[in-house]
Amino acid sequence: MNLLNKIYAKIKNFIVFNYKFLLLIIGLNLLFFVELPYVIYRPGGTVNLSARISVEDGFDSKGKIQMAYVSMMKGRLPLILVSKVMPNWELAAKSKITLEDETVQDMMERNRVFLDQSINNATITAYKAAGKGLEIKSRINTIIHISGEAETNLRIGDQLTHANGKKIASLDEYRDIIDEQEVGATIELTISRNGRKRDAWIKVFETEDDNLMTGIMVITTYELKTIPPLTIKSRNSESGPSGGLMLSLGIYDALVKEDITKGRNIVGTGTIDIDGKVGEVGGIRYKLIGAVRNRADIFMCSQENYAEALRVKKEKNYNIIIIGVSTFEEALKKLREA
Repeated sequence: MNLLNKIYAKIKNFIVFNYKFLLLIIGLNLLFFVELPYVIYRPGGTVNLSARISVEDGFDSKGKIQMAYVSMMKGRLPLILVSKVMPNWELAAKSKITLEDETVQDMMERNRVFLDQSINNATITAYKAAGKGLEIKSRINTIIHISGEAETNLRIGDQLTHANGKKIASLDEYRDIIDEQEVGATIELTISRNGRKRDAWIKVFETEDDNLMTGIMVITTYELKTIPPLTIKSRNSESGPSGGLMLSLGIYDALVKEDITKGRNIVGTGTIDIDGKVGEVGGIRYKLIGAVRNRADIFMCSQENYAEALRVKKEKNYNIIIIGVSTFEEALKKLREA
């Protein structure tokens, strides 16, 4: 007991004589390491897809096809203060980039799945347009959101394979199983989590509109066989669907003899779906600024983002060609004409 009293006395004396230093350390930790519920957007850069896409016996181009991206930083206090004075830095609440009942980590996991889907869609679009061989070998149904109403032991990123003993090949099949249930029923699931088979469960509830739901969002990606074989390199830090348009153009450019770049540096952004339709994305201002800094000749975006891109071009007096498109085929046509 005497030993404990001595230790306590030493600690107490240390705190009394060094409390200012300890408060400084605590303050610095709060200042530099504690994240506030904000993120900061700023102009990003470009990713040279021409260097990342490899097709067996494919073709090289004189120019480059690049994907524009936005830089996002965590909302720590020093960066938040800097964002108030830095041009082209934007402070945004985390709630604007996350879904209901979702953490930023959940959002990042969801966006990694969206990247896989974007690569699938771009590959299918480009191979069809080039008249090359393509086969969907299997479908992967991945959970990207779990609502606060859901009662389940599922996690974001789980891959759904069976429900009540039935193999789930499509989301319609999962929907059919839900419709067969009563409110409060438990659906027994088989999933793949981090490559390992596991059992899981989820309960059925009723919405205000009298619809039966389980409270999860699922998207489908594919395991593809391509002829000729295709390799796309990506980094673990990359995510999201906004590179789909440029990926499809990069893959197509590697598949065909025609050089659609004509020696130019083509930078752009936009989602793409399995039918080749181009969709709107966020952060056009920051992506265009990044494209100009990387000496782009052409900036390509969705038709929905076109007007904003033109406004930024005029505001900053940029000397760059802006092209807005609604489909992959339109993107090819306008590149050939530009």
